[in-house]
Amino acid sequence: MDIGRFFFKYRSFTPIPLILAVLILSRPTWISFAAGCALVLLGEGMRFWGVLYAGSATRTTGEVGAGRLVTDGPFAHVRNPLYLGNFLLSTGLLVMAWAWMPWMLLLFWTLFYLQYAFIVRDEEAFLKQKFPDDFEKYMSHVPRWVPSWKGFTCTERSSPVFKKALRSEKNTLQAIITVLILILIRWHLL
Repeated sequence: MDIGRFFFKYRSFTPIPLILAVLILSRPTWISFAAGCALVLLGEGMRFWGVLYAGSATRTTGEVGAGRLVTDGPFAHVRNPLYLGNFLLSTGLLVMAWAWMPWMLLLFWTLFYLQYAFIVRDEEAFLKQKFPDDFEKYMSHVPRWVPSWKGFTCTERSSPVFKKALRSEKNTLQAIITVLILILIRWHLL
């Protein structure tokens, strides 16, 4: 199995060892907890906005795929809003827990970069093959990681459905709440 496909398939599980280490080493303060919560909300907000436009197709873990090229909503400003949301959300949980700082952040950022560099490479290769002209045009106007204020003007519009997005994000929201509760329990036990 190609490393990009491996990371794509298991991307929901690869953070678990780091999460366990963070919970064990957790030393939160009121400031770290508040700052982390702000980053978690920002990250989940970015993820939710992306799911509103891309739909539940973003939850697949089998093979890279796409029924259509989504270029509106947050995708008009950054090509990977869900992964950017994951980055902000995870960074927020690390800041919240304040475990082994700043080394834990450096470790997480390095691992995140390595994993998602392979995933994005495979996804972009797939999109170039499936939507050759449209994706090339999209790539030339929309940055991969750092959002642009100037949005991409596209021809196809999505129809965001709040209830479907909320249903699709249910597992992510449950995971966030679980980790948040575990950080609070760990904090109480200090």
